[in-house]
Amino acid sequence: MAKNEKNNSEEKVKKSGNYTAENIHVLEGLDPVRKRPGMYIGSTGTEGLHHLIWEVVNNSIDEAMAGYAKNIRVELLPDNKVAVTDDGRGIPVEIHKQTKKSALETVMTTLHAGGKFDSDTYKVSGGLHGVGVSVVCALSTWMKAEVWRDGGLFEQEYKQGKPQYKVRKVGKSDKTGTRQTFQPDPEIFKITEFDRKKVIDYIRYQAFLTKGIKIEVIDSRQAPVYYHGFQFDGGILSFIKYLSETSRQLQDQLFYVDKEFEKVGVETAFVFNDELETQELGFTNNIYTPDGGTHITGFRSALTRVLNDFAKKEGYLKGAEDNLTGDDVREGLTAVVSVKISEPQFEGQTKAKLGSTEARTAVESVVGEALKDFLERFPSDGKRVIEKCILAAKARKAAKAARETVLRKGVLDGLTLPGKLADCSSRKAEESELFIVEGDSAGGSAKQGRDRRTQAILPLRGKILNVEKSRIDKMLLNKEIKSLVVALGTAIAESFDISKIRYHKVVLMTDADVDGAHIRTLLLTLFYRYLPQVIQNGYLYIAQPPLYRVQKGKEFKYVYSDMEKEKTVKEMSKKVDEKINIQRYKGLGEMNPEQLWETTMNPENRVLKKVNIEDAVTADKMFDILMGEDVDPRKNFIQAHALSVKNLDV
Repeated sequence: MAKNEKNNSEEKVKKSGNYTAENIHVLEGLDPVRKRPGMYIGSTGTEGLHHLIWEVVNNSIDEAMAGYAKNIRVELLPDNKVAVTDDGRGIPVEIHKQTKKSALETVMTTLHAGGKFDSDTYKVSGGLHGVGVSVVCALSTWMKAEVWRDGGLFEQEYKQGKPQYKVRKVGKSDKTGTRQTFQPDPEIFKITEFDRKKVIDYIRYQAFLTKGIKIEVIDSRQAPVYYHGFQFDGGILSFIKYLSETSRQLQDQLFYVDKEFEKVGVETAFVFNDELETQELGFTNNIYTPDGGTHITGFRSALTRVLNDFAKKEGYLKGAEDNLTGDDVREGLTAVVSVKISEPQFEGQTKAKLGSTEARTAVESVVGEALKDFLERFPSDGKRVIEKCILAAKARKAAKAARETVLRKGVLDGLTLPGKLADCSSRKAEESELFIVEGDSAGGSAKQGRDRRTQAILPLRGKILNVEKSRIDKMLLNKEIKSLVVALGTAIAESFDISKIRYHKVVLMTDADVDGAHIRTLLLTLFYRYLPQVIQNGYLYIAQPPLYRVQKGKEFKYVYSDMEKEKTVKEMSKKVDEKINIQRYKGLGEMNPEQLWETTMNPENRVLKKVNIEDAVTADKMFDILMGEDVDPRKNFIQAHALSVKNLDV
């Protein structure tokens, strides 16, 4: 009888959501973290630095997902310190049976110790690698944990992961919650200054994904203090509205479903826009999975199947040969797929791709059933979507024919490259460089001044097509784009193969004026939309030609900014009393071959900027605003940023 009473009592504790020292499970020690930090946070660069914040914030988010925290505050403080505060239950402070130390000290100083390993404490949880706050503690010069619970305020400080004193009670309090303040160790990190924009972008996504929670970001590193607060009661429905705010929506009603299937929570929203691009964002326990995974596969499968069934029912499709493909039904789609799962399985350490098979089944089932209901309730929305999909299918077939024409032409030419291309003699892609230059005059100087063994020159005539506004079939009719695609050797769209690229450095070399900037932007749009792997593999660069040539007597210097010009003029003024001549280069064609080589193409002297995509969602949104069909978003952007413009060519 006593045994049954004990079991019933334990069951009541579990159901009540109590969070005590018994919920903390210890797996192994902390020593390896400082020796191999990259294993735990990915890198010791800017990404790894910011992951320290993500780990601490994710603990607070986990409390919110469990239903205990409603408010989170992230503070960027002077001296590269960060404080994260929540009003959750607070980390337990009583003695842990296994470690014989306070549960707070155990969590802060022991790897793989925490409530995430107890399914009754957290049904689902995030975190980068499941290593949690102990890694942040180990990689911080100084850290302080403050906990409000059990009627008091408790604290403990650490230096490089080592506690400076035992957990102590320093006051009374009726509230609950946790505040973690840390200072990254400069011995570990190459850079220790936090990027406010990066923090805000991450926090915005977390607020979207955690419906109703309030998250504040406060930057007090300089006056005036910066404040930004987030609270989205619509959850990912608000997320969809944010992602597609600059687009023309085809639906009057946005699709949304939030349902659990066999212990997997599925929350999905989408809208079709009058666009060519697709945005599909997948999240698992609030962790962004940029490479997708089983949840995205399940979503795509349900979308394709249900829309094909609806199209046949409405008489748009006749037979199986007319079936819409996955690409057809996703053109212009903006979707967010968020799953909550107790023990997610990821492919790789960085959690970029979800591998849990139950996620696919759950998403496919939930979305499939909800989409059928949506199309029955909003048939006019469904018809507009299907008409968009059928248009995409027609364009796909036309584009395929256009691509085959382009590629077949390359084959018929015996893989002969465009006549305007001055190729390099090397056939090793890793040492070969392709300079895409503006105009024949610049192309002539570049061809004469280059290193013929490793440097190829492709001059473009005028401005290429804005591919943000064009389908691929129209795009491939553009001679300049066709020449570029053939020169790269990768083909394009589904035929694209990055392993066949002929140059591991593709350099955009345009004039330092408004037209040059426009051409560069058009080229960046082309690479971002249709050749993104070139950027992802680190092959795309932007040349930095000098803006001025400053000369006094026989002495001269090339300078690359107005600030550098002023400094150079000031230095030269101290010397012999001769007139200083300043030549402003507005076009590369103004330089002779020797000057162009020495300043912009010589690997020993040149400055190249590598193009990368740290935040693909933000980049996608910016391309839509600046290069898309709609004028109003672009007008609003210009008005909002007019006062902060620098280097405007007048």
